[in-house]
Amino acid sequence: MKFLLPILFCSFLGFSQMDSNAVFAPLVSIHLGGHLPGGDLANRFGADLNLGGSFMIKTKKNWLFGIESNYLFGRNVKEDVLVQLRNEDGEVTDNRGYPADIRITERGFGIHLTGGKIFKFLRANPNSGFMLTGGVGYLQHKVKLYDGQQEVASIRPPLSYGLDRLTSGISLTQFVGYMYLSDNRFLNLYAGVEFYEAFTTSVRKLNYDSALPDNKKRMDRLYGLRFGWILPLYKKKPNEFYYN
Repeated sequence: MKFLLPILFCSFLGFSQMDSNAVFAPLVSIHLGGHLPGGDLANRFGADLNLGGSFMIKTKKNWLFGIESNYLFGRNVKEDVLVQLRNEDGEVTDNRGYPADIRITERGFGIHLTGGKIFKFLRANPNSGFMLTGGVGYLQHKVKLYDGQQEVASIRPPLSYGLDRLTSGISLTQFVGYMYLSDNRFLNLYAGVEFYEAFTTSVRKLNYDSALPDNKKRMDRLYGLRFGWILPLYKKKPNEFYYN
């Protein structure tokens, strides 16, 4: 027992020292990820990629507050918005009657206010650990039509607005992962899984291919992975060493 008390006392001092070295830090990050769609979004698109950035404030208590933006893009479009323009061979012809060079892709954008916390679980130092955040914001997505030779008048604006399925609405986001901020500020990153739930409706009044209005209330979901690189903006090192 007389040996155990000094060990516990030193351990307590060590953890107190680790806690006391957590710093207030503005954090700028860029991130890359990928998603699988769910809900109504799975009927329109397949897997996508996500590129974005964020600005966060980390407090000395390891709370996180910030704003993030995301650009979504992909090539797997399941909904054929050009079905009414295709001939018997399934091709879209240009204004001169030749097969058109049309590319159909997914595009999207999101911006969210976020908040969360870094927990002590599995942490390497006082400023790192298990990371949990949530947020609320805005999400939109559409079908992007690209005419390589600019020879198909029916998919140019404003006619293309009746085909692009532009959809938007309020969205929620959650992230579960791990954040690591190194002592020397050179290796700073985070990684984990993220989820989106968006309550969306069509922005367009009419879909030209079906000649019908789109008034459906949608539940669009995304499930994916995200990896981010962080630039911490504090000047002082978190600490030089830690007690164990």
